[in-house]
Amino acid sequence: EVPRMLQQGISLKVFGDVEGLPLAVRTALKLAVKTTAKGGAMDLNLALNYGSRAEIVRAVRQIVADGVPADQITEETIASRLYTAGQPDPDLVIRTSGEQRLSNYLLYQCAYAELYFTPVPWPDFTPAEMAKALEAYQGRSRRFGKTQEQVDAESASAAPAGA
Repeated sequence: EVPRMLQQGISLKVFGDVEGLPLAVRTALKLAVKTTAKGGAMDLNLALNYGSRAEIVRAVRQIVADGVPADQITEETIASRLYTAGQPDPDLVIRTSGEQRLSNYLLYQCAYAELYFTPVPWPDFTPAEMAKALEAYQGRSRRFGKTQEQVDAESASAAPAGA
């Protein structure tokens, strides 16, 4: 798939406990990541040997090892030590096969993601199904933890006078 990724400008990103994978797999992944690194059209994130709880524990251990005082730990301190550091949090998580849970996947990063559940199994998830998910997403109000009243008040105060 690497030639196709190069052709389409896709940059492969791999996260998870990659060191726990067999050497041949790690070597192939490293080469694919390096080869596609300059693809600027899209990032393809591949989670391998990944669990979000383990990721958070790993990040906290790094913070402790770095000697960061407790009163200086911020959301950014934690986010910068996650596997996905430097990448935006997901806006939409699509869960197929009728499952209605996150299953230990990107728990920290999905705090404000919109969730879309479909009974359609992954192998049958077509572009038409993707369009349904995107349509549902577009109809939602992104509040990022705020109440609708807070969002409305911010919108009203940001509106130009006389609008």
